[in-house]
Amino acid sequence: MSKPDTGSFFGHPEGLQTLFITEMWERMSYYGMRMLLVLFMTATLQEGGLGLTVASAAAIYGLYTGSVYFMGLPGGWIADRLIGGQKAVWYGAIIIMIGHIILAIPNDTTFFIGLIVVILGTGLLKPNIGAMVGQLYSDEDVRRDSGYAIYYMGINLGSVFGYLICGYLMENVGWHWAFGAAAVGMALGLIQYKMTAPKLQGVGEKPVSPMSAKAQKTSWTIIGVVLATIVIVAFAIFQGMLTIEPVTVAQYVAVVFSLIFIVYYSVIYFGGSLTPNEKKRLLALLLICIASACFWSGFEQAGSSLNLFARDYTDRLIGSFEIPTGWFQMTNSFFIVLLSPFFAAIWINLGKRLVSPSYGIKCAFGLIVMASGFIVMFFAAQYAASGMKVAPYWLVATYFLHTVGELCLSPVALSAVSRLSPKRFAGQMMGVFVLTYSIGNIISGLLAGNYDPNNVSQIPSLYIQVSLFSIGIGIIILLVGFKSRFWENLPSDDAEETTPAVKVNDTTVNAT
Repeated sequence: MSKPDTGSFFGHPEGLQTLFITEMWERMSYYGMRMLLVLFMTATLQEGGLGLTVASAAAIYGLYTGSVYFMGLPGGWIADRLIGGQKAVWYGAIIIMIGHIILAIPNDTTFFIGLIVVILGTGLLKPNIGAMVGQLYSDEDVRRDSGYAIYYMGINLGSVFGYLICGYLMENVGWHWAFGAAAVGMALGLIQYKMTAPKLQGVGEKPVSPMSAKAQKTSWTIIGVVLATIVIVAFAIFQGMLTIEPVTVAQYVAVVFSLIFIVYYSVIYFGGSLTPNEKKRLLALLLICIASACFWSGFEQAGSSLNLFARDYTDRLIGSFEIPTGWFQMTNSFFIVLLSPFFAAIWINLGKRLVSPSYGIKCAFGLIVMASGFIVMFFAAQYAASGMKVAPYWLVATYFLHTVGELCLSPVALSAVSRLSPKRFAGQMMGVFVLTYSIGNIISGLLAGNYDPNNVSQIPSLYIQVSLFSIGIGIIILLVGFKSRFWENLPSDDAEETTPAVKVNDTTVNAT
């Protein structure tokens, strides 16, 4: 639903302000809490933590971040078919806030309940708030792309607030004060969302494709059964009736998500009545999906092994001030803000010169650049293994390279999904692609489990293995990309091919 609007928020519809601020506070709560997770779980009981092993904590971290992306699939469906985007964002934000409040309670059992609640709320809010940004504009409105750019700045601004506030409270006040700050941030987002909701002018007020009354009743019954199952399983675990080993669960979940991806992709490829050109375009897209999963398995070390390295082996003293551990992750947000215009200009200028690398080549380059960040960490870890604390610029350099890789791969990959997917399967293919984030995040957690803070001599081998594996995959994709670039440019053989630019920006924000 689009409303004509002359604009009053930097020349954009007023509703953008509502969504911008809501997302800013939601991302503040998400990134602030995400930064705390592995540090809190691996801290000793005397330090107020859970005293878990790095392997268990990293596996739980991977399951958490992977589940957040996965739950966006049913969350988007619920909004589209049952309640509409506005209610999905509202109830999702309430659930997130409740989850953070539970996390703020100093109790081991309630901590994991809080994680589950935050996952459910984020899955409901995240995909729908970004979709509503696109619905503020008509199809002909040229302000759409810049509107998403403003919205994306809100995401990065929120992440900076989260790292700053929660990182400081963690180091100077206490763990649960930091978790509580995330709840306060989400509460502020809720208040302003409710107060400024009329600015949305009905956007997302109703489901896009509402179901019949009977189908709705069936759907709510299924949703209720799923939620009841989650409650029963959680109760059984906390009562000791069911034993869960996080690493094993993460391994199985990674396999399940991978199988879902393979099966769904195969069904569309072999059973979707595709033309020969559409099949070749899907093969080109498959390369990008592989690159995406591998990329996020390395990039998401930021919240796990790199976070622990900042805590254990980085000299964080500047004079008498000690940099909070979590503040290093802010560098990614700063670099994104600084470098995004630069990369946008690069692709535009290359296009003007008729030099436009294929999607596969761009993604391969992004993967290799990200992997080079772990070469930096290999040398940093060697210094640490010699008994020294390393200077902060090692981590800063790593995050810089990771950000460059992200800007080369993430928006390009999402653009590829929207352009190379058959139009009639565009939405489903975007959902399938999101699975690469879940797979990558869970694998990231499993890889980070090999980080042993008590055996620093093994840490260099962890980082060089991640680097060499990613570079190897990147080189393979690069070589195959020289062939697949011809497939990318084949016509779809549809009656009319349109490139949904809206989807590119919309989904770019959603996956952040």
